[in-house]
Amino acid sequence: MDLKASTLDFSGQVIAVTGGTRGVGSGIARAFLEAGAEVVVCGRKVPDKDALPTGGKKRAVFVAADVREPDGAALTVATATERFGRLDVLVNNAGGAPVADAATVSPRFFSSVVALNLLAPFYCAQAANAVMQDQSSGGSIINIGSVSGTRPSPGAAAYGAAKAGLANLTRTLAMEWAPKVRVNGVVAGLLATEAADDHYGGPDGVARVAETVPLRRMGSPEDIAGICVFLASPLAAYVSGANILADGGGEWPTYLSAVRGVT
Repeated sequence: MDLKASTLDFSGQVIAVTGGTRGVGSGIARAFLEAGAEVVVCGRKVPDKDALPTGGKKRAVFVAADVREPDGAALTVATATERFGRLDVLVNNAGGAPVADAATVSPRFFSSVVALNLLAPFYCAQAANAVMQDQSSGGSIINIGSVSGTRPSPGAAAYGAAKAGLANLTRTLAMEWAPKVRVNGVVAGLLATEAADDHYGGPDGVARVAETVPLRRMGSPEDIAGICVFLASPLAAYVSGANILADGGGEWPTYLSAVRGVT
């Protein structure tokens, strides 16, 4: 491939981002808009028009859909294809879960978390693949994972298990749907989003946690968005079945803190 001919210009391409109205999803949507793409975002709650992601002179198109349901996933993909005639990239970003004790969590809660973080990405990917396989240019699917799926995640058993499953699903779908569709994942580390203050006990807690990351900061939506743009671009044309780790170098081992008294 001629690298000089490879750009990050997505003009004429159509991107769908689940959960794309806030946090990491909004950052991903903005990055693709700024690269010239048409972007469709979905969510369960209709946001104010001014809250929709914008980039360049474009604003994302919103569709109200619950992607935990197959019909909601299908609607998201259909909205993109009916409005713009194609779908080039799907970013499965919708996810998350509140802290819960595995010993007392209800079966309904556990199932709901798995549905959002594992079943929903599959439903959306399946619908997107059906479109992309019929396009001469194929397509790209990107799943947003988490380090919670790569290590024990106390207080987030359902979330961690679902994200571990998503990493495996990414590799499996990449094999099944090649060569027309590339499937990759981004394994996100600790991120500074709207939910960070609540999760880490406020700004002071966020600052202390950030110091445990080798790069001495938590990740941003823009950090994850940049990887998504790369994975969807011609620069990543030979990348499929990868789960790219974006964690700022990892998390400082607690045993070293205990032994050395440092972080």
